[in-house]
Amino acid sequence: MKKSTADEACPCGSGNAYSVCCKPLHDGEPAGSAQALMRSRYCAYARELHDYIHRSWHASTRPPRAEIGGGTHWLGLQIKRHEIIDETHAVVEFVARYKVNGRAFRLHETSRFVRENGHWFYIDGDIADAG
Repeated sequence: MKKSTADEACPCGSGNAYSVCCKPLHDGEPAGSAQALMRSRYCAYARELHDYIHRSWHASTRPPRAEIGGGTHWLGLQIKRHEIIDETHAVVEFVARYKVNGRAFRLHETSRFVRENGHWFYIDGDIADAG
């Protein structure tokens, strides 16, 4: 896991300190919205928090273990849209920028989320483009 100070800016791009942004979710606090969960998942990828990525993935679509490629440097997250479908379903469209072996990529995805027992979970997503 990548180390940081409590006052460093959260990798999710919210403008808040990690300690008051995504860290509480990483420590077990439920996300207040699908967008908050999306931001915390991006932050978990950036901080290599494999267990959080795994447990925030809905059991119906969760792989046996979340696979996170080594050597990925996450550069930024842009939330393009957060749409609440109903009390238990939401969609978040985002663009995540990253580098692997010095080569830049962007992931543009529309992700689906479900809320169960007060907790939001990532279900799956449609990739709009890659590269």
